[in-house]
Amino acid sequence: MTGAAVLRALRTLRPRTLAATSGRLPAPVECVLPPASCVLYSPWRTAPVRTLQLCSALCAGHNKWSKVKHIKGPKDEARGKIFMKFAMMIKIAVKEGGSNPDLNINLAHVLEQCRSKNMPKASIDAAIKSAEKTKPASQHIFGARGPGGCLLLIEVLTDNHPRSHQEIKRLLIRNRAALSDGACHNFSRRGVVVVLGQNVSTERALELAIEAGAEDVQETEDEEEQPVLQFICDMTDLRKVRASLEELGMQITSAGLDYVPRTLLSLDQDQLDAASTLIEALNDYPDVVRVWDNIQTDS
Repeated sequence: MTGAAVLRALRTLRPRTLAATSGRLPAPVECVLPPASCVLYSPWRTAPVRTLQLCSALCAGHNKWSKVKHIKGPKDEARGKIFMKFAMMIKIAVKEGGSNPDLNINLAHVLEQCRSKNMPKASIDAAIKSAEKTKPASQHIFGARGPGGCLLLIEVLTDNHPRSHQEIKRLLIRNRAALSDGACHNFSRRGVVVVLGQNVSTERALELAIEAGAEDVQETEDEEEQPVLQFICDMTDLRKVRASLEELGMQITSAGLDYVPRTLLSLDQDQLDAASTLIEALNDYPDVVRVWDNIQTDS
Protein backbone atom coordinates (compact mmCIF):
# COMPACT_ATOMS: atom_id res chain seq x y z
CA MET A 1 0.00 0.00 0.00
CA THR A 2 1.38 3.42 -0.91
CA GLY A 3 1.82 6.24 1.53
CA ALA A 4 -1.02 8.31 -0.01
CA ALA A 5 -3.41 5.43 0.27
CA VAL A 6 -2.54 4.99 3.95
CA LEU A 7 -3.24 8.66 4.63
CA ARG A 8 -6.65 8.42 2.90
CA ALA A 9 -7.47 5.34 4.96
CA LEU A 10 -6.57 7.12 8.16
CA ARG A 11 -8.71 10.14 7.26
CA THR A 12 -11.77 7.90 6.91
CA LEU A 13 -11.27 6.84 10.54
CA ARG A 14 -11.53 10.43 11.89
CA PRO A 15 -14.90 11.19 13.57
CA ARG A 16 -17.21 13.46 11.64
CA THR A 17 -18.04 16.91 12.94
CA LEU A 18 -21.35 17.66 14.61
CA ALA A 19 -24.30 18.18 12.25
CA ALA A 20 -25.15 21.86 12.31
CA THR A 21 -28.74 21.44 11.21
CA SER A 22 -29.93 18.29 13.02
CA GLY A 23 -28.82 19.41 16.49
CA ARG A 24 -28.16 15.77 17.35
CA LEU A 25 -24.94 14.01 17.96
CA PRO A 26 -23.77 11.88 15.08
CA ALA A 27 -23.77 8.13 15.45
CA PRO A 28 -20.86 6.81 17.42
CA VAL A 29 -17.84 6.19 15.30
CA GLU A 30 -15.54 3.39 16.28
CA CYS A 31 -11.95 4.60 16.52
CA VAL A 32 -9.65 1.90 15.31
CA LEU A 33 -6.06 2.12 16.52
CA PRO A 34 -3.33 0.50 14.50
CA PRO A 35 -1.85 -2.61 16.07
CA ALA A 36 1.10 -2.25 18.40
CA SER A 37 3.46 -3.50 15.74
CA CYS A 38 2.54 -0.55 13.52
CA VAL A 39 3.52 2.06 16.08
CA LEU A 40 7.21 1.52 15.61
CA TYR A 41 7.05 -0.07 12.16
CA SER A 42 6.23 1.90 9.01
CA PRO A 43 4.08 -0.20 6.64
CA TRP A 44 5.53 1.40 3.50
CA ARG A 45 9.10 0.49 4.39
CA THR A 46 10.59 -2.92 3.91
CA ALA A 47 13.24 -2.61 6.65
CA PRO A 48 11.89 -2.61 10.22
CA VAL A 49 12.53 0.41 12.43
CA ARG A 50 14.57 -0.35 15.55
CA THR A 51 12.28 -0.34 18.56
CA LEU A 52 12.84 2.04 21.47
CA GLN A 53 14.29 0.22 24.45
CA LEU A 54 12.90 1.41 27.79
CA CYS A 55 14.00 -1.48 29.98
CA SER A 56 17.47 -0.11 30.65
CA ALA A 57 16.12 3.09 32.17
CA LEU A 58 13.76 1.19 34.40
CA CYS A 59 16.49 -1.18 35.50
CA ALA A 60 18.82 1.71 36.23
CA GLY A 61 16.27 3.22 38.56
CA HIS A 62 15.70 -0.13 40.23
CA ASN A 63 19.41 -0.73 40.67
CA LYS A 64 19.88 2.72 42.13
CA TRP A 65 17.11 2.14 44.67
CA SER A 66 18.54 -1.26 45.52
CA LYS A 67 21.91 0.31 46.20
CA VAL A 68 20.35 2.93 48.46
CA LYS A 69 18.25 0.33 50.23
CA HIS A 70 20.84 -2.38 50.75
CA ILE A 71 24.03 -0.33 51.12
CA LYS A 72 23.31 3.25 52.08
CA GLY A 73 20.33 2.34 54.26
CA PRO A 74 22.19 0.04 56.66
CA LYS A 75 25.13 2.46 56.81
CA ASP A 76 22.81 5.34 57.67
CA GLU A 77 21.10 3.20 60.29
CA ALA A 78 24.43 2.24 61.87
CA ARG A 79 25.54 5.87 61.73
CA GLY A 80 22.36 6.92 63.51
CA LYS A 81 22.95 4.35 66.25
CA ILE A 82 26.52 5.59 66.73
CA PHE A 83 25.31 9.17 67.07
CA MET A 84 22.67 8.06 69.58
CA LYS A 85 25.33 6.31 71.66
CA PHE A 86 27.55 9.41 71.51
CA ALA A 87 24.64 11.51 72.77
CA MET A 88 24.33 9.17 75.75
CA MET A 89 28.09 9.38 76.36
CA ILE A 90 27.81 13.17 76.34
CA LYS A 91 25.03 12.98 78.95
CA ILE A 92 27.16 10.76 81.18
CA ALA A 93 30.19 13.06 80.84
CA VAL A 94 28.08 16.15 81.61
CA LYS A 95 26.56 14.36 84.59
CA GLU A 96 30.02 13.52 85.94
CA GLY A 97 31.86 16.80 85.35
CA GLY A 98 29.63 19.54 83.96
CA SER A 99 28.93 20.90 80.49
CA ASN A 100 32.15 22.91 80.01
CA PRO A 101 34.66 20.80 78.03
CA ASP A 102 37.50 23.09 79.15
CA LEU A 103 36.89 21.96 82.72
CA ASN A 104 35.65 18.46 81.95
CA ILE A 105 38.38 16.41 80.27
CA ASN A 106 36.12 13.38 79.77
CA LEU A 107 33.53 15.50 77.97
CA ALA A 108 36.27 17.06 75.83
CA HIS A 109 37.43 13.61 74.70
CA VAL A 110 33.88 12.47 73.97
CA LEU A 111 33.25 15.58 71.88
CA GLU A 112 36.44 14.89 69.97
CA GLN A 113 35.24 11.37 69.17
CA CYS A 114 31.93 12.82 67.99
CA ARG A 115 33.70 15.16 65.59
CA SER A 116 36.00 12.39 64.32
CA LYS A 117 32.87 10.44 63.32
CA ASN A 118 31.40 13.55 61.64
CA MET A 119 28.55 13.93 64.10
CA PRO A 120 26.73 17.19 63.22
CA LYS A 121 27.50 20.14 65.50
CA ALA A 122 23.79 20.77 65.97
CA SER A 123 23.37 17.22 67.31
CA ILE A 124 26.30 17.69 69.69
CA ASP A 125 24.92 20.97 71.03
CA ALA A 126 21.46 19.43 71.39
CA ALA A 127 22.90 16.52 73.39
CA ILE A 128 24.71 18.89 75.77
CA LYS A 129 21.59 21.02 76.31
CA SER A 130 19.49 17.89 76.75
CA ALA A 131 21.88 16.62 79.42
CA GLU A 132 21.49 19.88 81.32
CA LYS A 133 17.69 20.11 81.11
CA THR A 134 16.22 16.61 80.99
CA LYS A 135 15.23 14.69 84.08
CA PRO A 136 18.14 12.94 85.80
CA ALA A 137 19.18 9.58 84.41
CA SER A 138 21.27 7.12 86.36
CA GLN A 139 24.36 5.35 85.08
CA HIS A 140 24.89 1.67 85.84
CA ILE A 141 27.51 -0.93 85.04
CA PHE A 142 26.45 -4.57 84.69
CA GLY A 143 28.91 -7.45 84.65
CA ALA A 144 28.05 -10.58 82.69
CA ARG A 145 29.47 -13.94 81.66
CA GLY A 146 28.81 -14.82 78.04
CA PRO A 147 29.32 -17.74 75.62
CA GLY A 148 32.55 -19.65 76.15
CA GLY A 149 33.07 -17.97 79.52
CA CYS A 150 33.86 -14.52 78.05
CA LEU A 151 33.32 -11.56 80.36
CA LEU A 152 31.27 -8.49 79.48
CA LEU A 153 30.91 -5.06 80.98
CA ILE A 154 27.66 -3.31 80.04
CA GLU A 155 27.28 0.43 80.58
CA VAL A 156 23.67 1.64 80.85
CA LEU A 157 22.11 5.08 81.09
CA THR A 158 18.47 4.94 82.17
CA ASP A 159 15.69 6.75 84.00
CA ASN A 160 14.13 3.42 85.02
CA HIS A 161 16.70 1.10 86.57
CA PRO A 162 14.37 -1.87 87.31
CA ARG A 163 13.15 -1.91 83.70
CA SER A 164 16.67 -1.78 82.25
CA HIS A 165 17.91 -4.43 84.69
CA GLN A 166 15.15 -6.85 83.69
CA GLU A 167 15.67 -6.21 79.97
CA ILE A 168 19.44 -6.74 80.20
CA LYS A 169 18.85 -9.94 82.15
CA ARG A 170 16.34 -11.17 79.55
CA LEU A 171 18.74 -10.48 76.66
CA LEU A 172 21.53 -12.33 78.44
CA ILE A 173 19.41 -15.41 79.19
CA ARG A 174 18.12 -15.52 75.62
CA ASN A 175 21.72 -15.61 74.36
CA ARG A 176 23.10 -18.20 76.81
CA ALA A 177 24.62 -15.67 79.18
CA ALA A 178 23.98 -14.41 82.70
CA LEU A 179 24.70 -11.51 85.02
CA SER A 180 27.92 -11.85 86.97
CA ASP A 181 29.19 -9.33 89.50
CA GLY A 182 32.63 -10.93 89.40
CA ALA A 183 33.09 -9.90 85.77
CA CYS A 184 33.54 -6.27 86.81
CA HIS A 185 36.79 -7.15 88.59
CA ASN A 186 38.38 -8.18 85.29
CA PHE A 187 38.23 -4.62 83.92
CA SER A 188 40.10 -1.49 84.97
CA ARG A 189 39.47 2.14 84.07
CA ARG A 190 42.33 3.36 81.88
CA GLY A 191 43.20 6.08 79.42
CA VAL A 192 43.18 4.92 75.79
CA VAL A 193 44.60 6.78 72.79
CA VAL A 194 43.63 5.33 69.41
CA VAL A 195 45.76 5.99 66.32
CA LEU A 196 45.71 4.72 62.76
CA GLY A 197 47.69 1.50 62.52
CA GLN A 198 48.31 1.21 58.80
CA ASN A 199 51.93 0.57 57.85
CA VAL A 200 52.99 0.37 61.52
CA SER A 201 54.77 -2.83 62.50
CA THR A 202 54.44 -4.48 65.91
CA GLU A 203 58.03 -3.56 66.78
CA ARG A 204 57.45 0.08 65.86
CA ALA A 205 54.21 0.16 67.86
CA LEU A 206 56.09 -1.04 70.96
CA GLU A 207 58.76 1.60 70.40
CA LEU A 208 56.08 4.30 70.12
CA ALA A 209 54.45 3.12 73.35
CA ILE A 210 57.76 3.36 75.21
CA GLU A 211 58.59 6.78 73.77
CA ALA A 212 55.10 8.16 74.51
CA GLY A 213 55.01 6.81 78.05
CA ALA A 214 52.14 4.35 77.49
CA GLU A 215 51.88 1.16 79.55
CA ASP A 216 50.80 -1.07 76.69
CA VAL A 217 49.70 -1.06 73.05
CA GLN A 218 47.13 -3.32 71.39
CA GLU A 219 46.44 -3.96 67.73
CA THR A 220 42.76 -4.06 66.78
CA GLU A 221 40.25 -2.76 64.20
CA ASP A 222 37.73 0.07 64.20
CA GLU A 223 34.06 -0.05 63.11
CA GLU A 224 35.11 0.08 59.45
CA GLU A 225 37.56 -2.81 59.91
CA GLN A 226 40.57 -0.53 59.52
CA PRO A 227 43.68 -1.39 61.59
CA VAL A 228 44.20 0.83 64.62
CA LEU A 229 46.53 0.89 67.62
CA GLN A 230 45.28 1.43 71.16
CA PHE A 231 47.86 2.97 73.49
CA ILE A 232 46.85 2.26 77.09
CA CYS A 233 47.97 4.46 79.95
CA ASP A 234 47.00 5.69 83.39
CA MET A 235 44.03 8.05 83.41
CA THR A 236 46.19 10.92 84.66
CA ASP A 237 48.69 10.43 81.81
CA LEU A 238 46.14 10.56 79.00
CA ARG A 239 46.94 14.08 77.79
CA LYS A 240 50.70 13.55 78.02
CA VAL A 241 50.59 10.28 76.02
CA ARG A 242 48.36 11.82 73.41
CA ALA A 243 50.62 14.86 72.99
CA SER A 244 53.69 12.62 72.73
CA LEU A 245 52.11 10.47 70.01
CA GLU A 246 51.17 13.56 68.04
CA GLU A 247 54.75 14.81 68.26
CA LEU A 248 55.90 11.42 66.95
CA GLY A 249 53.76 11.96 63.88
CA MET A 250 50.90 9.59 64.70
CA GLN A 251 47.37 10.44 63.55
CA ILE A 252 45.02 10.40 66.54
CA THR A 253 41.49 9.17 65.91
CA SER A 254 40.22 9.29 69.51
CA ALA A 255 41.36 9.57 73.11
CA GLY A 256 39.42 9.04 76.31
CA LEU A 257 38.74 6.93 79.35
CA ASP A 258 37.86 3.30 78.76
CA TYR A 259 37.50 -0.06 80.48
CA VAL A 260 40.36 -2.39 79.61
CA PRO A 261 40.26 -6.14 80.39
CA ARG A 262 43.00 -7.47 82.65
CA THR A 263 42.99 -10.89 80.94
CA LEU A 264 41.92 -11.93 77.46
CA LEU A 265 40.10 -15.10 76.40
CA SER A 266 40.19 -16.94 73.07
CA LEU A 267 36.96 -18.47 71.73
CA ASP A 268 36.30 -21.02 69.02
CA GLN A 269 34.24 -19.99 65.99
CA ASP A 270 30.86 -21.12 67.36
CA GLN A 271 31.45 -19.35 70.66
CA LEU A 272 32.68 -16.26 68.84
CA ASP A 273 29.53 -16.16 66.69
CA ALA A 274 27.31 -16.55 69.77
CA ALA A 275 29.18 -13.80 71.63
CA SER A 276 28.93 -11.49 68.62
CA THR A 277 25.16 -12.06 68.45
CA LEU A 278 24.84 -11.30 72.17
CA ILE A 279 26.90 -8.09 71.99
CA GLU A 280 24.91 -6.91 68.98
CA ALA A 281 21.62 -7.54 70.81
CA LEU A 282 22.86 -5.59 73.84
CA ASN A 283 24.02 -2.66 71.72
CA ASP A 284 20.62 -2.53 70.02
CA TYR A 285 18.91 -1.94 73.38
CA PRO A 286 18.39 1.85 73.64
CA ASP A 287 19.56 2.17 77.27
CA VAL A 288 22.93 0.52 76.59
CA VAL A 289 25.74 3.00 75.99
CA ARG A 290 28.71 0.67 75.43
CA VAL A 291 29.70 -2.97 75.87
CA TRP A 292 33.24 -4.07 76.69
CA ASP A 293 34.54 -7.63 76.49
CA ASN A 294 37.70 -9.62 77.12
CA ILE A 295 37.58 -11.62 73.89
CA GLN A 296 40.91 -12.18 72.20
CA THR A 297 40.61 -11.29 68.51
CA ASP A 298 43.08 -13.32 66.49
CA SER A 299 44.24 -11.71 63.23
